[in-house]
This record gives sequence, structure tokens and C-alpha cells, in this order.
Amino acid sequence: MIIVMERNVDTEKIRMVSLRLEEKGFQVHLSQGVERTIMGAVGERTQAIMELFETMAGVEKIVPIVQPFKMASREFQSEATVVQVGNTIVGDGRVQIIAGPCAVESRERFMEVAFKVKEAGATMLRGGAFKPRTSPYSFQGLEEEGLKILAQARELTGLPIVTEIMDTRLIGMVAEYADLLQVGARNMQNFFLLRELGKINKPVLLKRGVSATIEEWIMAAEYIISSGNKQVIMCERGIRTFENYTRNTLDLSAVPLIKQLTHLPIIVDPSHGTGKSKLVEPMALAAVGAGCDGLMVEVHQNPSEAWSDGPQSLTPDNFEKMVKKIMAMKDALDNLA
Repeated sequence: MIIVMERNVDTEKIRMVSLRLEEKGFQVHLSQGVERTIMGAVGERTQAIMELFETMAGVEKIVPIVQPFKMASREFQSEATVVQVGNTIVGDGRVQIIAGPCAVESRERFMEVAFKVKEAGATMLRGGAFKPRTSPYSFQGLEEEGLKILAQARELTGLPIVTEIMDTRLIGMVAEYADLLQVGARNMQNFFLLRELGKINKPVLLKRGVSATIEEWIMAAEYIISSGNKQVIMCERGIRTFENYTRNTLDLSAVPLIKQLTHLPIIVDPSHGTGKSKLVEPMALAAVGAGCDGLMVEVHQNPSEAWSDGPQSLTPDNFEKMVKKIMAMKDALDNLA
């Protein structure tokens, strides 16, 4: 529930309400403006509890949060969250573009594509060091050596790096190298992993599970936020439907829905969302039109030779052409606002 205090209420009344909330087992999150103070209280809400706090000195009204997710809710926090990833801000109105190959294959190959996507307009680099694959016989990633290559690429290009975290045992290692830790679709409901990511001071990119509803996805974000880490970025990457022509069905309605229901930024991954390189650009443009805060795109210098996800990877030249269209479209939309 949200407790709205009276205008210009004194600090002692705020303190007393906060203490009483803690006594009743609530987690208290204070938001103090110039004239108004709002308290977010996370815990078991009953009619008796609401009536108790409505009668306390300095309280103007109680607003119940009707959604099952609390701390991620727009009701809990009306202003949009912005997340800083290295020297890049996600959620401030600009479209950030994360680009790179699905997997880090070698230092030489990754550095080549890293410089090309930076020159084309990418603002972050992506690359998998640990690769969860359907088959145990497929390439599983270079692991820590891949993380070291990513860190070297950051030093040389100045771009923050994004890579996937799969296991609670690897959080310390991956966080040492990466600027943004990605939770893949397979791990969206790995609640032990989500809780541990809530205990670190690093941004987390939370991909939507292939069969997850919007509510289940937001509840996964709630695990991270309620454990102490508010730096969460949502990522729509397509869901499984009856359609089999594309790898997944990219649900772009998720973009405005996440912005209406939560205060979290959201990016879109049209590469995994479609599985087809020819569909990446039109779906990326559609995602920008829907209001996303960024895009994640797979780029490889020779997609036919990629060790994973070649069919959905753009060449550097095609990526550059797409970025120009995205920037032109974003400028046009901003001019219309």
C-alpha cells in the first residue's frame, strides 16, 4: 500500500508512521518531495491495517496497490526509473542500442565486430561468454576467457558490456567483468538467481521467458527489486505461440504495457524475437515506434560462419543501415511529441 502524508508534514510524524509500519512487518520505502512525502509499504495489507494508519497524525490517505507486484508498480513509484550502465543511461528518452555477436568466439573476431558496431552507432556491446544451449554438444562459450575479451573490448571501445549470467555461483565472476548482467529467458523464473542478483550493485537485464505472461515477467523483476537491487531493465524477446514460421512471436504490446504497469525501462530484442535477419530491421523500427528504451541486436561479420544464432544475425553493413533508420525515426517521433 502507499501512504500519502499531508503537505509539509513534520519529520517526527513521518518517523512515527515509518516505525509503526516496521513494527507491523512492512518494508518501508520513503519518497520525499519538496512538499509531499509518500511511503511505499510492502507487506500483508488488511482492512484493519489500513484503518489504523489512516488515523495516524500526518497521514492524508492510504492508496492500496491492487497489482500483485508492488515495488515494480507505477502505483508504488510514479516517476520512470532510469538505469545507468557504465557511461550509458537507459530510460531517459533516448534509444540505446546493444549490439554484438551471440557468442564471444575469439578475441580477434569479437574486437573486429565491436569496433564496427561502435562506428555504426551502438552504445553497448553484447556477447555471450557462457552459452546455455538446447544441446549439450553445442558450443557452450569461452567462459572466463570470454569475459576477459569482453572487458578488453570495453577498454578499447569505451562501450559498456552486456553478458548473460546463468548460475548463482558465477555472479561474482561475471559482475567483476560486466556492466550489465543479463538474465536469459530460460532463467527468468530461476528465483534463487533473481534473489542473489538483488543483492549486488549492478544493473540487471531481465529477458521475458518464452511462455511467461506479462504479470509473471514483472513478478520476476519484483524478486530482484525486493531483494535490494532497483536497477532492472526489462527485455521483450518474443514468446512461444502456435506460429512456427518465426523463431518466436515478438510481443510489441509488451512495450507500452510495461511502461503503463511499471516504472522500469524496457528494451526489445528483435533478433531472438524473430530468428530471421530479414525481419530484424522492420521489427526494430516497430519497437521504437512502440516506445522502447533500447534494442538488443545480434551482429556478426559473417553470419553463415557464426558459432551460434547465425540466421538471425545482421552483418555490420546492414546494422549500420538499420541504425540510421532508427535514429531518423526517433527524431521524427520526438518532433511530433
